[in-house]
Amino acid sequence: MDAAVIAIWVLRLIFLALLYAFLWMVVRALVRDLRAAAREPTLELGRLVVTASPSGEPAAGVSFALDAITSLGRDVNNSIVLDDDFVSAAHAALTYRGRAWYVEDLGSTNGTFVNGSQVDSLSPLAFGDEIQDLPLTRCEPGQALLLLEEQRPVNELDHERPLVGIDA
Repeated sequence: MDAAVIAIWVLRLIFLALLYAFLWMVVRALVRDLRAAAREPTLELGRLVVTASPSGEPAAGVSFALDAITSLGRDVNNSIVLDDDFVSAAHAALTYRGRAWYVEDLGSTNGTFVNGSQVDSLSPLAFGDEIQDLPLTRCEPGQALLLLEEQRPVNELDHERPLVGIDA
């Protein structure tokens, strides 16, 4: 055999070994990331607390942990279902971008209001803001009122349990 042919075969084998080593490192990193994502989260992004619900569903005081994208509306396919005559099927969406929350009206009939001001496009939210489905400063009969609250460690959470001391 010629020395050039042997050198080419050696280079091919080295390249193949490097390729398999690279693929093994990629798979190992993916498995590590998947395992980390599957673990119980230590901190939720935020909570939405129902401070008033005229229909009673969900009940006042119920707390919902928020995902990075949370949809609100009357349809059962929403993340948070509000059984309210003034809420549209796909009413609003809450999104967590960077380190801030934003609310967006999804073309609802009555509109979405934050602290009494109508949301026209993507609007920032702060913890303590009230999300309403009618332009009223206080909750009136027939109006759902939701409060955005800060995140807290998961071991302190009691999902969907009425909270004590919520003022409507």
